[in-house]
Amino acid sequence: MSLLRQGVMALGAGAIAATVLAFAAPTLRDEADAAVEPIKNPAVLKPVSSFDKIKDKNKRAVALFEEAGKVIQSPRCMNCHPATERPTQTDRMRPHMPLVVRGDGGVGAASGLACNTCHHDANFDAAGVPGNPKWALAPAEMAWQGKSLGQICVQIKDRERNGGKDMAALVKHMAEDELVGWGWNPGGNRTPAPGTQKQFGELIKAWAAAGAACPKITADTKG
Repeated sequence: MSLLRQGVMALGAGAIAATVLAFAAPTLRDEADAAVEPIKNPAVLKPVSSFDKIKDKNKRAVALFEEAGKVIQSPRCMNCHPATERPTQTDRMRPHMPLVVRGDGGVGAASGLACNTCHHDANFDAAGVPGNPKWALAPAEMAWQGKSLGQICVQIKDRERNGGKDMAALVKHMAEDELVGWGWNPGGNRTPAPGTQKQFGELIKAWAAAGAACPKITADTKG
């Protein structure tokens, strides 16, 4: 092989590598930023007993749901309840890389990458890839990103959008579902959801028992 041809090939390989790094740099930089701080819950959850002093039943229900909302609106939940067909990832909720879309059943498009191509039965911390046997996006009817907590509350209770769950099934899902529980064991450099799944489930159960009232939806968040 001539020196000239070797030089051209080297330049071509260098250009390709530079292009890959240009796209990868923001991702690598964000992951490095996330690794600076030790993993810890960003907030604790108040116990159900701390809401006993609220005598008005509806106000107590709203306060309980707002506390549970610390989990619902955390990146661990929001990333899998995207506003579009594309999930988000990391604490910064940036668009998922590589590009994937919901597809039928929330497990990826038939003509593209399926979720289980990368996400297996358990977290693979060596590569920073999260995993769970049920890994999938929430149904489009349960898109939460960009919505107020009041809107999410109404949406969660709507059996036409929540998979036909009545209140008992909804409480069980929140308190016991394995994929929901992954939010407190996310692996890698991800910040866990606040509190514990047990505490979260107790808040949701108490909210339901108090009548399941929702936070007010203001005029600027309707629609």
